[in-house]
Amino acid sequence: MPQTAAPPRGSLFYDPRVRGLAYQLLLVLGLTFLIYSAASNAIENLRAAKIASGFGFLSTTSGFDINQRLIAYSAATSTYGEAFIVGLLNTLLVAAIGIVLATILGFVVGIARLSSNWIVAKVAKVYVEMIRNVPLLLQLFIWYNAVLKPLPPPRQSLDLGAGFYLNNRGLFMPDPVFGAGAGFIGWALVAGIAGSIAFRIWARKQQEATGRQFPVGLVALGLIIGLPVVTFFAAGSPITLNYPSLRGFNFAGGLQIFPEFVALLVGLVTYTAAFIAEIVRAGILAVSRGQTEAAHSLGLRNGPTLRLVVIPQAMRVIVPPLTSQYLNLTKNSSLAVAIGYPDLVQVFMGTVLNQTGQAVEVIAITMAVYLTISLVTSLVMNIYNRRVAIVER
Repeated sequence: MPQTAAPPRGSLFYDPRVRGLAYQLLLVLGLTFLIYSAASNAIENLRAAKIASGFGFLSTTSGFDINQRLIAYSAATSTYGEAFIVGLLNTLLVAAIGIVLATILGFVVGIARLSSNWIVAKVAKVYVEMIRNVPLLLQLFIWYNAVLKPLPPPRQSLDLGAGFYLNNRGLFMPDPVFGAGAGFIGWALVAGIAGSIAFRIWARKQQEATGRQFPVGLVALGLIIGLPVVTFFAAGSPITLNYPSLRGFNFAGGLQIFPEFVALLVGLVTYTAAFIAEIVRAGILAVSRGQTEAAHSLGLRNGPTLRLVVIPQAMRVIVPPLTSQYLNLTKNSSLAVAIGYPDLVQVFMGTVLNQTGQAVEVIAITMAVYLTISLVTSLVMNIYNRRVAIVER
């Protein structure tokens, strides 16, 4: 049997795989050249301006104070690196609290927009439309200058009771002092949270197998609050309170929450919650009306229907845009510089950059921090999104 001749081989240029590899190689070479050119130009400019380069400045004494800090910090002994950590922790603090509060408020307002009560629905609509269409920076100025600054001075502070005082310098409250044995209370709290998660997983499996529901919320509340309280008394009350007292023109002792932090937190929460509310409303409307009717036909009331049937199905629509709002809230916290809250941008890109003049290093570190925070947030939300996604059978 005669052998068939092999077809002629065409030019490698017409091979899609070869062309693809060539284009990618050219793109990588072009980007490498641009990065190298930019870095070389920056090094030459810094050398001509006699500006030091490198990250050695992080170990230099800072020489400036920061009013709000979560770790020990002193202007006389702390370094620029420690100032960076203080600013980073302040950013993470306002972002973490803001995400939790904005989520709660956004879900409440989003569900309220679909309420059958005309007043509730209209109030929620006015809130969403008004907050979403006013720039966030302007809202921060309003909260800081029009709401918090007009509060009375320390001598005329508003006595809220139980050692709480409110004035134009912030909110003063009792400061917990941890004594010997206080660590057991922390471990009890961790055990309570772990027990609550384990009970919730067990209750869900039991519900899927038998249809029986368990009081997950009450059990979790009992474990998270009750267990630390019992441990507190069993350890001999190792936590005491240091109450603030008026001395001269200001309060001494206690814990101070600065107005800059409150203004930033309230502004971020109310602004982001308006967008989350619309996301929640869209997610609920994406669930077929037949699901609600089927739940009602089985005897479920409106509350359990929303909690057990509608919201779980709506989450697959809610989670992706919700992730974007979490990222926006974290990045919008950089507007804190406008009202003087010592976040990462205000401390590091403001004071540290002005004192050291090392713009390239400071900007690179700040960009890397925000990029890392965004990537970690996206990773966590993507993992959760895969859990709530509907799996085809």
